Amino acid sequence: MTHEPAPEREIRPIVCLADSQLLFWQVPDREEPWLASIRRLLPDGEVSAAYLGASNGDDPAFYSIFSAAMETMGIDDHRMIRSTFPEEDRAFLEQADLILLAGGDPVRGWRVFEQSGIRDVISRRYFEGALLVGVSAGAIQLGWAAATDAPPAHRGTESEENPEAEEVELTFRLVPAVIGAHEEADDWQNLQRLLRSSALSIRGLGIPSGGGLLYHPDGTVEPVRRPLQEIVIDEGELRQSLLFPGDSVPDEAEASTNAVPTVH
Repeated sequence: MTHEPAPEREIRPIVCLADSQLLFWQVPDREEPWLASIRRLLPDGEVSAAYLGASNGDDPAFYSIFSAAMETMGIDDHRMIRSTFPEEDRAFLEQADLILLAGGDPVRGWRVFEQSGIRDVISRRYFEGALLVGVSAGAIQLGWAAATDAPPAHRGTESEENPEAEEVELTFRLVPAVIGAHEEADDWQNLQRLLRSSALSIRGLGIPSGGGLLYHPDGTVEPVRRPLQEIVIDEGELRQSLLFPGDSVPDEAEASTNAVPTVH
């Protein structure tokens, strides 16, 4: 008996959004919403979309925003994947073409993903060709890490010696960067503190309100609508640069060599 070779699966870009604004953004000078470009990343024909609201406690109000966005994309087959992860939700998630990780508390949501088994399904679906979309906390989770709120009694000697050190929760690490969302008013202080943790040696990408990024399979980062804030720690010095929409930004190693120092 001969076996047909398994078809190659297309790895799709990862979409990270600071908030839900881009889900309803009408691109200037075009007769279509921005989501039309995201729909073209998916297969033709009928597709399904899964929503994970673990970071916001499965709040139905946020799911309604997702539902409205899916209607804009012409996707009728969509479902909330509950934090309890019953079998019918697992079955749907394992076949979903688009998977959206919602906003809220990134550490709270991540721990639900780990404890329920959702984490493993999302990771597998990405490599099987599903399109992942992270909004706010969801964008952070698709990156390298999130900062926890561990009380002082649970901090180690390293944190006592370096008060700027953060307790770190490693997340999906599908986008090779620590991601910050809508923190531009505070000059990305939370993202800077997390990057200064000795546990991390990777760049940060801050997505301002109303903005987003696409992380492409070839390792490039595409800013969407708003400039991204890139932050790297180079020999103990914090360096920042802006990545503008229209740019095709290389991966971490090359981008770090091009960063411009800032006064801090």
